[in-house]
Formats: sequence, C-alpha cells, structure tokens
Amino acid sequence: MSIIYVLIPIAILFVAIGIWIFFWAVRSKQFEDLEKEGLSILFDEDKQQVQSDKQRQQPNHDNTSRQDEP
Repeated sequence: MSIIYVLIPIAILFVAIGIWIFFWAVRSKQFEDLEKEGLSILFDEDKQQVQSDKQRQQPNHDNTSRQDEP
C-alpha cells in the first residue's frame, strides 16, 4: 500500500510534463500546417540525385575526341 505514495506523485509528474510539452508545441506553432509536411515528402527531391541524373543524360564529349587521335 505504501507504493501508492510513490506512484501517485510520479504519475502527477508525468501528466504535468505531458501538459507542458503540449502547450510548448502549441506556442511554438507545431500544429499550424499539418498537411504541408505530409505532402512535402511527395515533392521533395534530393538535389544530389537530380544532378547525377543530369550528368548521366549528357554525353561525354572528352572521350570521343581522344579516340580520334592516333
């Protein structure tokens, strides 16, 4: 029965921390635009991947000139 004297303050502490985190999130505008972040993953492209794809599509002209030399 004496364990309840320990568990109740710990539970109250967890609830207080949870409420504080919730109000912090509301004040820091974490819930302003919930749809934007969900859709941003669909349209976000890795810049390095796009650049490497462009390099693959362009022909390398340096190699062709070396083959023509005797």
